[in-house]
Amino acid sequence: MSIFSSPLDSPSFRLAWLAGLSRKLLGAGSKNEVLDLIDNALSVPAPGGDPGALEGLARLYHGQLGPVGGVFEQVDQVGRKGLPEVWVGDTSVLASEVVNAAGRSVNQMSEAFREGATVLLTLADAIGAAQRKDEQGRGQLLEQRKLLGARDGFFDDLHENDGEEWDRKNAAHFGSYAVDLMHDAVSEAQEATRVAARELNKWAAEARAGKLETSELTAVDKLMLADTGVAGADAELNEILTPGDLQRASARMDLLNLDDETAMERMLARSETPQERAYLMKALAAGHGVDEIGRFQDKIHGKDPDWLRRHLTPVVTASDSMDDEGVAPNGSNNNKDVVEFLGQRWVQGGDGSEGTCVASSTVTSRAMVDPVYALELTGGPDGQQDDPDAFRQRLVDEQHRLHTEGEGGEKWTGMGPEGQERINDSTVGRATGTDYDRRDLDSADDRRAVLTEVQRSVSQGRPVPVDVRGESGAHAMTIIAQEGDMLQVYNPWGSTTWVSEDDFINGRMGKASNNDLPDAYSVFIPR
Repeated sequence: MSIFSSPLDSPSFRLAWLAGLSRKLLGAGSKNEVLDLIDNALSVPAPGGDPGALEGLARLYHGQLGPVGGVFEQVDQVGRKGLPEVWVGDTSVLASEVVNAAGRSVNQMSEAFREGATVLLTLADAIGAAQRKDEQGRGQLLEQRKLLGARDGFFDDLHENDGEEWDRKNAAHFGSYAVDLMHDAVSEAQEATRVAARELNKWAAEARAGKLETSELTAVDKLMLADTGVAGADAELNEILTPGDLQRASARMDLLNLDDETAMERMLARSETPQERAYLMKALAAGHGVDEIGRFQDKIHGKDPDWLRRHLTPVVTASDSMDDEGVAPNGSNNNKDVVEFLGQRWVQGGDGSEGTCVASSTVTSRAMVDPVYALELTGGPDGQQDDPDAFRQRLVDEQHRLHTEGEGGEKWTGMGPEGQERINDSTVGRATGTDYDRRDLDSADDRRAVLTEVQRSVSQGRPVPVDVRGESGAHAMTIIAQEGDMLQVYNPWGSTTWVSEDDFINGRMGKASNNDLPDAYSVFIPR
């Protein structure tokens, strides 16, 4: 019977256990102890997975590229013919816009199949290599166990001659090396699986139109809503409706009574731009009722897309925002994007002077997921204001309100983790339909282990608060997006930047703040 139970289901536990066995082997004082440690190592399960099955699935994905390519060619031909100005769909969109959106959607589908196949082949290779390394380690352990022979009896163990000592130490040395191979195999399989999960989660999130499962919208309407990005920005980095928005809007659309459903469809049809329609659906996704959404539309109806972006989307990601421009003398990235409204930053205390980083991060996170809330801050009670000074006052008032709700410190300084979780639940979670759970991060292994959940959350459009610390104390920021192995971080000092997974894991979060705050020590994960 194995001495292991459920903890071995965790790769992190296996890594720690194997590392401990390797050290113990080098310090083993008897032949029987070496044999026990070898048996313990051999009882650890090998890295799981079927490389052949993964390769078969990759071939299946790759096989879809031909049919998808044929669809793209047909859509592209239609788009080139010069379509008449025909209105289609319940929400009244131009047929030409639909064809262009369909072309982009098919192109994304092709890319998803191609990249998905590559991800699966890479994972198959990594799992196969890890299993071979594990097998090599087990083979060496079996060989050392055979060379040592039978266990010593009580009297045999009382004395060890020079030859027996040599055999024991030799077996312990080679056994420790073999266990290290098994440890590396687990580590490499774990990392390969994490990277594959990250990439596949990303491509699953990119299947956007399919997340609008409601039967109350036509396929045309779904396609257009999923395809719409903020004006004047890279559309793929700045879609108005996140995958989570699309799912929640769809579910809430299906729950509307007949009168509300009709009113919602009329509002969508009345909209003058794709962006206006998308923001109405985002308001529905954030939990607002149809009457409230109607009042919201009255405030934004007829506004040009630039006005909508300025008032309703606090964070706009530039296409060159991931370029590596090095770091400043204080350790922060040179390549940072300012988060502002008419020159006034979304910054704690209005000028960065207050210690309301938790409340300020929470305010901006809510504004990112809820356009009605964003407009209350940027546009005032009537939604029409373009006054940076008035915005600053409303922003600081809201930061102070949440700081008080979270029982932050006097003179607008500091907030405990319980208050931080509470205000994220009441403010951001109320819009996204989920509460937050705190995860303490005490090591690089902890940070690596939580990355998949962080990336899954932000790919769905659910911000993840992250706390960092260092010589100058602690600070709260928010992870808001993921692309490849990069994480986009909003800092309530009024900017966003990108850090790598490696930066997050290994204590280089100062790139998003400064050298005094390098270590991520907790995150809050949406359930």
